[in-house]
Order: sequence, then structure tokens, then C-alpha cells
Amino acid sequence: MSLINSVPEMVITTKLDEVLNWTRKSSVWYMLFGLACCAIELMQTGGPRADLERFGAAPRATPRQSDMMIIAGTLTLKMALRTKVLYDQMPDPKYVISMGSCSNCGGLFQLAYSVCDGVDKVIPVDVYVPGCPPRPEALTEGLLKLQEKMMQERWLVKGSAAQAVA
Repeated sequence: MSLINSVPEMVITTKLDEVLNWTRKSSVWYMLFGLACCAIELMQTGGPRADLERFGAAPRATPRQSDMMIIAGTLTLKMALRTKVLYDQMPDPKYVISMGSCSNCGGLFQLAYSVCDGVDKVIPVDVYVPGCPPRPEALTEGLLKLQEKMMQERWLVKGSAAQAVA
């Protein structure tokens, strides 16, 4: 029996990290978390014209099934505690996109006593989308930047070797 006849017609070789990252970036489920006027643009981005689902992003209403949280709008100090609880309920790996000037740095409400000076004071943020409110194209670009970041992650490297790469 020859080796040539036993090899399948199509063979794909790749690294396991690349397969894991490709599947992870191609099925990002984001938690619906609209806080203010940026939520309208978030809804528009999920609609038929911008269509986030063509990039593998699907909306979820629960943190336990979400990979990503898109914070859209003004984060008040009262809501910051609830945001941290929801973030902690998400399974690992988890990602955060901060959408709009208000969630990035407090926006035009930053001098108010009740407004948080940015979502990064409460939870770690992976991608910032600027604007007031940002257009659906900007949020789509933010999702693509997050997917690029996901493709660079290393999962199978042990301890100090993973830290040396990052």
C-alpha cells in the first residue's frame, strides 16, 4: 500500500492556537449593555445596514453567555457597581469595548459628581471607540480591532513563556 493513495485529498495544517483564536473571533457574543444615547448607535450597528452578525458577533441578553461587553453611554457611579458584577459573571476569556466619549472618559458630563471618569476605572477595557455618539462604522472598526487582538493571543504556552511573548 503506497503512502500517496492513503493521504486524503485535502489536508490542512495549522497551529492549535490559531484554530482556537479563529473560532473565538468568529463567534463573539456581545452583551447588550446600552446606558445612554450611544445605545441607539449600538442598536443601529446590530441592524441590517451595519450588520455586526456578518463578523460573527451576536447579541446576548445575559452575561453568562457573553464573551464581550460593549459599554455604550454614560456610566454613573451607581451603575458602575452593577457593571463590575456583570463583568465578573462573564466567562473567561472576556473582552470589553468602551463606546463613546462618555464611557471612555466621562464625556461632557465628566464634571458631574455622579459620573464615572471612564469605564476603565471599573473594569479593564480592550478597545476604545471614540465619538459622541460614534457612528456604526466606528463600532464595526472597533470590533475588527478586537478580533485582531484575539488572533494574537497565545493559549497553549505555559507560564513565563506566555508572559515573555506578551
